[in-house]
Amino acid sequence: MSMTGGNDTEPVKTETTPPTSRRGRKKSSVWEHFTIEEVSGGCTRACCKLCKQTFAYSSGSKIAGTSHLKRHIALGSCPKIKFQNKLALAKADGDTLDPPKRRYRSSGFSSVFDQDQSYVNLAKMIIVHEYPHDMVEHPAFIAFVHSLQPLFRMVDVNTIEGEVLSLYQKEKQNLMQIFGTMPGRISLTIGLWTTSQTLGYICLCGQLIDSEWKLHRRMLNFMMVSSPHSENALSEAISVSLSDWNMKSRLFTITLDNTCSSHDIYSANLRDHLSNKNMLMLKGQLFVVRCYANILNVIAEDVIASIHGIIYNIRESIKFVKASPAREEKFAEIALQLEILSAKALSLDVTTQWNTTYLMLVAALEYKQAFNFLETCDDNYNEAPSADDWKKVEVVCTYLKLLYDSANVVMAAADLTANIFFHEAWKTQAELTNATLSEDTVVSSIAKEMHEKFDKYWKDCSLVLALAVVMDPRFKMKLVEFSFSKIYGADSARYVKLVDDSVHELYLEYVEQPLPQTLAYVDEGEANHANGEDKNVPMTSMPAADGLQDFDMYLSELAVNQSSKSEIDQYLEESLMPRIQEFDILDWWKLNYLKYPTLSKMARDILAIPVSMVDTGCSIFSSGTGSRVLDEYRSSLRPETVEALFCAKDWLQYLPTMVEPPSAAVVNMET
Repeated sequence: MSMTGGNDTEPVKTETTPPTSRRGRKKSSVWEHFTIEEVSGGCTRACCKLCKQTFAYSSGSKIAGTSHLKRHIALGSCPKIKFQNKLALAKADGDTLDPPKRRYRSSGFSSVFDQDQSYVNLAKMIIVHEYPHDMVEHPAFIAFVHSLQPLFRMVDVNTIEGEVLSLYQKEKQNLMQIFGTMPGRISLTIGLWTTSQTLGYICLCGQLIDSEWKLHRRMLNFMMVSSPHSENALSEAISVSLSDWNMKSRLFTITLDNTCSSHDIYSANLRDHLSNKNMLMLKGQLFVVRCYANILNVIAEDVIASIHGIIYNIRESIKFVKASPAREEKFAEIALQLEILSAKALSLDVTTQWNTTYLMLVAALEYKQAFNFLETCDDNYNEAPSADDWKKVEVVCTYLKLLYDSANVVMAAADLTANIFFHEAWKTQAELTNATLSEDTVVSSIAKEMHEKFDKYWKDCSLVLALAVVMDPRFKMKLVEFSFSKIYGADSARYVKLVDDSVHELYLEYVEQPLPQTLAYVDEGEANHANGEDKNVPMTSMPAADGLQDFDMYLSELAVNQSSKSEIDQYLEESLMPRIQEFDILDWWKLNYLKYPTLSKMARDILAIPVSMVDTGCSIFSSGTGSRVLDEYRSSLRPETVEALFCAKDWLQYLPTMVEPPSAAVVNMET
């Protein structure tokens, strides 16, 4: 049956269903969802009643069948049917048909909410990022946390402070257990802090090398004292800290972060006070060490201050040039005209970082002719330094480079073991000593100013620096002999003998001490020896029945003769190790501690001396060599809370979970 209108090209819809077959079979159930539309040429199409999409049905006498129509309905291809099914499913689940929410892949952590663990994590966040405790009462922060986890019950200020103290105590107990298993002595660093209330804090850090020959530095205490610059206050604080950490008998050296003027007072007082309670090695000659980074900063800042007027002119000159693109372009044209082909760009310094001042001066020196020319052709510019001023800047930069290069070598070191500082110190001492003899008055005057302070550092610390480099198998006494000949000339033998005598005397003091009783240290060698895996110790098996008993006796005699030499003499007489860049001094001693059981104890303690108080990778160029100032917020907290915040922050940075963000795998928390 067909129904047509007046226009044959217009499809005509009909609600009439197709005829049944000649056998009287019922029509397919698919036609409950489709109607027939006639198109031109006697063709018909099936139209879905829901989505109005059409499909081919017949062309003349050929019928396409209904399979494709069934697929449209039964397999859910019809968008209307999809929506109806989704709606029915949502109603059955008691949910509403909201827009689909973004899905997040699970990181692998348990989805079970833990209120107590969340408190610990909040305390860690406040400690590590130095957030104020009262942030837990900030409405915006509370709303943010609630949006992440509605079940979390926010705490008040007192509660979070308690969490911080609890976390601090837990980490302290863990650290005390670790320290208790470590062999050798500990060296301390002392830093001073002040507050706006004229109170002060003393920061004590400990540095040592563990049984695996890894260097560690940890903050031990951050203690409030009424008068931080008082001699008795400092020595009492150290005594309290050593008792607190059960290290009274293990103190080796103390490195002070103080101005040069106060150093001698502290040294004498500490040595007298603590020598009554601790056995000081080498009669206390190594006891107090001065911070190497500190002396570099003191000298650099003093030299820069000596030409502050010239530096002001250079700084203003750079500001003038960089004030507008037109001036920069004009200055570049002048430099090109004068054939100044410098790759350095003019830049202003940060006054609290002396290395930036040095780099500013170095770049300005290359454009000194351009600045002089600019003054002649621009009436608005009159800050160009004179020829004599440029001469002073050149000399200052020459000797600032010594300090700058030395500081960069220290910062680049993977481990700040004490042996690396001798190289830098003796070269600086030799250069400044030679410069003081210059006939150029500008050079000699600036060099004398620098040498006066560095020479005092050298006299105080050259022995401890020399002992440390002797423990480096690449140099031993040879570098001491060479460098002292450059510094002391014909009188060098006397100073070399002083170091050699001190090395042997210190070694004898270690011989008189019992071997380490730490399980982690003793068991490693004993276990390997018991298992026959000790390759560094001669095997003492029964003589073989091969007719070589005389040979065995000969070997025994050699062993007796060899053992008559002390470890220190054997070590010093052996050939130097190659000076390769990848050399790891701690790894070398780890491999040779069975060969030198006593000397390795001495090497461990000496190499762990913190010659610089600046941690690896940190900048040592900061100005301000005196006390640091505690901010107003932390000054208002209770002393025990301040100590917990400072110490816990230092300790948490070494936990695996604080080093990098957690990956998709579950991370075991180590606390």
